[in-house]
Amino acid sequence: MQNMLGRTATLVSWGCQLGAAVILGQTLFFKFTGAAESKYIFSTLGMEPWGRYATGIAELVAVALLLNPRTAVLGAVLTTGLMGGAIMSHLTKLGIEVQGDGGLLFGLAVTVLLLSAIVIVLRRRDLPFVGALFQGHAS
Repeated sequence: MQNMLGRTATLVSWGCQLGAAVILGQTLFFKFTGAAESKYIFSTLGMEPWGRYATGIAELVAVALLLNPRTAVLGAVLTTGLMGGAIMSHLTKLGIEVQGDGGLLFGLAVTVLLLSAIVIVLRRRDLPFVGALFQGHAS
């Protein structure tokens, strides 16, 4: 799947991939150990504990995909979907601020969404089925 990106695009993509993976990865501990804030969030959403575990597994898969150059764009697509769900949960049920966090979790979700969107744009040629549509366009 891997198409050749220019040096700058490769560096930007890797920076975004690593940034998104680090943020996603650090939240896994809280989801899998049942931290109070994670339990509160998923209880509020009516998805505790199964939603917490399912989300954690999906985020773990996204991290693994983001860290492999051959699957980075797939990880970015998965991450975009996950963060879209997180942002919608904040906007509809949780609120921007959760348990006095000053909007930190919401801000992290927006940041990861933006990072993954950049990876999708830069690696759009690697997208299954539609990537070939971008073959004639420069990165």
